[in-house]
Amino acid sequence: MPDRPHTDEALGLLRGGLEARQSPISELTSQDVWLGFLRFGRQRFDTAHTPESDGLLFQYGTYAFDGPPMFTLDFTRQFDINDADAEHDHYVQVHCELTYPPDPALHELGSFNSWFFHDAGEDLDQWAESLGCRVERLRGRRPAAIRLYEEPV
Repeated sequence: MPDRPHTDEALGLLRGGLEARQSPISELTSQDVWLGFLRFGRQRFDTAHTPESDGLLFQYGTYAFDGPPMFTLDFTRQFDINDADAEHDHYVQVHCELTYPPDPALHELGSFNSWFFHDAGEDLDQWAESLGCRVERLRGRRPAAIRLYEEPV
């Protein structure tokens, strides 16, 4: 669809939306980032009209990826990238990853993930509302770091 941005622009649009806030990205709370991610999630991109071509992922847990265990909250946008024959080639994920220092209250949350897909007959507002209690547990918390990045998967 020509009136929608290309998926190559997604990371820049997410970054721009978060930077447009009154505060620098490094000073945003979990709630600020979640609301910014939902605004980004409402923007449609030039993707195929298949049920899994454009998805949003809300996930968290305590992980030790690059050092000591940290609570990680990750908002991800996933795009299905097709080849020249309009067949699935790979996915691209745009991440907004928030990490928090060890905290027993966060560790007790365990791990969780939930997907939403545009063009699958779901309602974005209902999905976001269903996550309200999980977001509420993190309300007001300022992450130690916020990392925006893109990766093929």
